[in-house]
Amino acid sequence: MTPITLGVALAVQKELESRSEDSDRLRRQAVERARYESDLARRRYMRCDPDNRLVADSLEAEWNQALRNQTVAQEHYDKQRESETGLDDQQRAAILALAKDFPRLWNDPHTADRERKRMARLLIADVTLLKEADIRAQVRFSGGATHTLHLPLPKPAWMLRQTPGTVVAEIDRLLEDHTDSEIADWLNDQGLISGDGKPFHRPMVRRIRIDYALPSRHDRLRARGLLTLHEMAQRLNICPDSLKRWRRAGLLKAHKYDDRGGYLFEPPGPDTPVKHQHQGKTTGKSTTREGSFPAHTA
Repeated sequence: MTPITLGVALAVQKELESRSEDSDRLRRQAVERARYESDLARRRYMRCDPDNRLVADSLEAEWNQALRNQTVAQEHYDKQRESETGLDDQQRAAILALAKDFPRLWNDPHTADRERKRMARLLIADVTLLKEADIRAQVRFSGGATHTLHLPLPKPAWMLRQTPGTVVAEIDRLLEDHTDSEIADWLNDQGLISGDGKPFHRPMVRRIRIDYALPSRHDRLRARGLLTLHEMAQRLNICPDSLKRWRRAGLLKAHKYDDRGGYLFEPPGPDTPVKHQHQGKTTGKSTTREGSFPAHTA
């Protein structure tokens, strides 16, 4: 038998004996109180004027009732004393068996948390906590054994609600080809949740982007050399509205960078149209103007 097991057994026995003593003391106090009430009733009756029969009868009735209460309290005390004769050999053996099988009883799903707390109070004499680089818990058991636990410091509230690193990395990857709203939809489709346990939405993705200093999709496209609407219109010598029509007609390579319809354009290349060349394709009319190419005739 280990010192811890012995300590548990002794603690259980001590607890049972302590509870028995407390119960015996309360019952003994009840007997003493009943005896005091009986003596008080007797003294009142003895001091009564015998000629005052009405008062004498009343005091005698009170005395008789006090005597009956004293008898009941004494009988109850004697009966409980006979039933609580202490622990016999079989009960002590049961306590030792319980101590040896402590882990099974503790891990039993049918053991209520209230009972686990009582078991811990019987097993542990005291615990000393020291907060340093970590939390050091020095546990002293009832049997005299000691054990030291090193526990990590609890995380602050903001860290508990922090977005998981895997989600931040996924947002960083998705920003290469998607806007904030598209990223939120993709994360929700994958069943991912935020640090608060909530589904994602566009403002949340934007906040994570800013908090973790992730370059926005706009900045990423600009770093790749893409041009703004006005820069591209200046390069092609056309107005911004015409450039928008060219983009909608699929004549330019453009990339969406936000959820409000903003686009950045790839720099002009050899296949980029020139002014008036695609007038008919973008307006639905066939015209020949300065700078356009007329249709070939035989």
